[in-house]
Amino acid sequence: MSNVITEQLTQAGQQIEHDSFAIVDREAGAHNYTPAQWQVVRRMIHATADFEFNGLTEFHEHAINAALQAISKGAPIVADVEMICVGLSKPRLEHFGMRSYQYISNGDVIAEAKARNTTRAVQAMGKAHRMGHINNGIVAVGNAPTALLEVVRMIKEENVKPALIVGMPVGFVSAAESKELTSTLQDVPWIVTRGRKGGSTLVVAALHALLSLAEAQQR
Repeated sequence: MSNVITEQLTQAGQQIEHDSFAIVDREAGAHNYTPAQWQVVRRMIHATADFEFNGLTEFHEHAINAALQAISKGAPIVADVEMICVGLSKPRLEHFGMRSYQYISNGDVIAEAKARNTTRAVQAMGKAHRMGHINNGIVAVGNAPTALLEVVRMIKEENVKPALIVGMPVGFVSAAESKELTSTLQDVPWIVTRGRKGGSTLVVAALHALLSLAEAQQR
């Protein structure tokens, strides 16, 4: 029995997606991922047509299990930018009782960033923590390396503990370094893309893959 909530809504759409996944599987060649990890990576490849994510994507050993547990509990998703929230399927989130949050455009966040001469992304993550969304939540970063660096700082200095970090910021300033630092975390599971490549599209694809795995687990 196939998934219902996390599938395309029409039979034609489902067929196109399944055919695309088959092409990815065929052309990607060998990989060292577990079957569950590969579902995440191949959806990222499907979303970008970039086969380099077969190899650039790395997982904490407990990332998949942590994701499934968090989703089953309706964990909040804290995004660094609105693009991730817009890209996530609301019906899929609602099926699990989940909501996504982003604060980067809030007036108080902007004012605080100016006052402290820091980035909106840093202050947005601080607000998300004060709102109670980061502890036991899923942190999803696809654009702002400073957001990822701030979460890692909070984990190390303030005992903050997300259920999972999906850290895939894109860019040339601190992007690779922020993901490298995230990958040193031992007690908080993570999924990252090495190097400069990343983006909100990848984060959305990874989260949709995790939701699909969670729905399959419900059967």
